[in-house]
Amino acid sequence: MSAISMAAPAPDPTTPTIAADPERQTEPGPDVEAASAPPRPSARPRGRAWIELRAAARLDAAEVLRSRWVWFCLAVYTVLAVALMTVGVRESAILGFTGTSRVLLSFAHALVLVLPLIALIALAPAVQRARDDGSLELLFSQPLSPGRWLLAVAVVRYLALVLPLALVMVAVGLWGQLGHGDPVPWIFIGRALAVAAALLLAFAGIGTAISVFVRNPARVITYVILVWALGVALLDFGLIGAMLRWRLDPHAVFTLAAINPVEAARLALLSELQPDLGTFGPVGFYLANRVGGQALFVLGVAWPAAVGLGAFGLAYLGFRRADRI
Repeated sequence: MSAISMAAPAPDPTTPTIAADPERQTEPGPDVEAASAPPRPSARPRGRAWIELRAAARLDAAEVLRSRWVWFCLAVYTVLAVALMTVGVRESAILGFTGTSRVLLSFAHALVLVLPLIALIALAPAVQRARDDGSLELLFSQPLSPGRWLLAVAVVRYLALVLPLALVMVAVGLWGQLGHGDPVPWIFIGRALAVAAALLLAFAGIGTAISVFVRNPARVITYVILVWALGVALLDFGLIGAMLRWRLDPHAVFTLAAINPVEAARLALLSELQPDLGTFGPVGFYLANRVGGQALFVLGVAWPAAVGLGAFGLAYLGFRRADRI
């Protein structure tokens, strides 16, 4: 090969050339700046939290509807209300109530014993069952916060307990108005719903704590029965019997009865009545004369709600920090 063929071709004088610009060569382009810039934090962390809560709530709501838990609660409340309506308690004037108000008062008193067990059954197996069937491992492999999942599950199941109860109470009031001409006692319905919602919140929080901290299914059932039995047994009548049998200090008996959410809810339902030893029981008679009826109602709503929120707070912190799978 000749030297002429190996030489580089001469530049064409008609072709424009671009002079080398040192400043232009050193300046990075917009694509390079975007690639080298540090990643920006999420602009709306609260919006992401809301998206996670909504997704987890929709998932658990579908599970609750699939298991027919809402219909079960509605059936329990309806059967209890119909049983009280058909036995003729509306004609009774016991405790100063008659007509539809009497039915609602008896219904609320029966619910004081039933609602804690229903709330415990609804919430206590939630986390433990999700561990066993692998749902937690699948869910937390997705961008979902464990604390938000637990909050969504607790809220959905709590609403599944409260909303059917509100529907049945309103239906009982309308039944008294349409069938017997009684005015709907909206004030009493509101007060009874507030007490029932607070009592459900107390035992829903306790059930969530059991679900988080107890992994054995048999122990979960044992703790559910034990907590419900203690709540029912620590009413003032049972404690007074224990005091008389074992010579307990009366102040200890009054304290145990007053901190029991079931007893607080029962006294809140009776707070409109005049204090009477036979109606209120020893603890209720003592508290009604000391703090008054209105304060007794506030205490009967605020204390169970505080117990439930405190128990759920402990469960929330434990679920975020402990081994969840």
